[in-house]
Amino acid sequence: MSAITLTLLQPGKNIPLQNWTFDTESVIRIGRSMDNDVVLYSAVVSRRHIEIRRDRTRWEVVSLGANGTYVDGKPITTVSAEDGMIIRLASSGPQIQIRLSSDEIESKLNTNGDRRC
Repeated sequence: MSAITLTLLQPGKNIPLQNWTFDTESVIRIGRSMDNDVVLYSAVVSRRHIEIRRDRTRWEVVSLGANGTYVDGKPITTVSAEDGMIIRLASSGPQIQIRLSSDEIESKLNTNGDRRC
């Protein structure tokens, strides 16, 4: 199984503030509630804001929060996790960078490389 690392970034500077690494979980919950895997103390973050779910070969980010979740400034409901991608919780909330383990990246490259245009 592959690991995923989540990094909370300092607002405006993209400097890492805190990291969480998960390697056995199939669902990672992020939000304000204390029973989440990653707890973020921000008024714009919902109690259960997002879930990052492991499918057999990939991770996907699912937005559950009332204030939305954004990738590249665009609101998302569900999106495949990409190595290095940054998600923002609410339009002005905290940013989290996703890092996938080398096994996951290699699997994704192999899958993408097999497609014919």
